[in-house]
Amino acid sequence: MSAAESAVETIQREMTIFARRARASAGRMHPELSLVSYTLLGHLEERDGCRATDLAVHYALDKSTVSRQVAALERAALIERRLDPEDHRVQVLHLTEAGREILAQVTRSRRAAFRERLAEWPEEDLVRFAAYLERYNAGPAGADGE
Repeated sequence: MSAAESAVETIQREMTIFARRARASAGRMHPELSLVSYTLLGHLEERDGCRATDLAVHYALDKSTVSRQVAALERAALIERRLDPEDHRVQVLHLTEAGREILAQVTRSRRAAFRERLAEWPEEDLVRFAAYLERYNAGPAGADGE
């Protein structure tokens, strides 16, 4: 196995561990908020609302998966549906005030956890790691094997 092949194997293994750790920590941050829910709330905040179908496309999720997540977030009163002012046939999902508060709380907790985990890293390593993650995530959709 070449050094590049070995590196790709290591990256795959470590990204899987990273994803598992992220899913596990999401439940500890807020018991009612899964990693997917947290991600969807963050996207709704960034975009100031969007349609459920937009969430499905953006995250390459089945519409049924998004539908279940949206229903759970609605039941928890973290999001609400509003008519699109430009097209009253379309419903747009928006964070409620409770959704904003929980998202802010979880975001603060996650940032603190990352800061703690990375506290000993030299600044140049942090900058390089951030750039590599941005580069990886900017890659073509579907190229990540998910």
